[in-house]
Amino acid sequence: MTLHAGLVARRAGGLWRGALIEGGSGRGKSELPVRLLAQGWRLVADDRVQVWSSGGRLFGRAPEPLGGLLEVRGTGVIPVASLLFAELVLAVKAETTPERWPEPRFRVLADVTIPSLALNLLEASAPTKLTVAFERAAAAADRARLGDPKR
Repeated sequence: MTLHAGLVARRAGGLWRGALIEGGSGRGKSELPVRLLAQGWRLVADDRVQVWSSGGRLFGRAPEPLGGLLEVRGTGVIPVASLLFAELVLAVKAETTPERWPEPRFRVLADVTIPSLALNLLEASAPTKLTVAFERAAAAADRARLGDPKR
């Protein structure tokens, strides 16, 4: 399936793990990756993400014509170093005013359930909040992959 979203990744547990970024136009789906790239994250896909499951895990990549391209609002589309694909361990949904103490959320894609985070993508703290949630999600994915029951 192809989603209108972005995908960024970083190394976690020895693997490239990613965060899917979803939201409406102008909500920061491309803005947040620009800031995350400056913090060592890598782009997998901007604007469109092809998602599939394999072995109970979820993966994403850019459609062929969009690989390695990132829209920088006000500047245009620029080439950036990117990954071919990454395992998705977190879904991020753009919301203007996320709840202060939300109940755990999840997103089901291709019959795989991953944690989900509501986030104002344009807030200055958005990269840090995403990174904190990502580290928790990646650790949970490691426990699941290794068969640890404390998921």
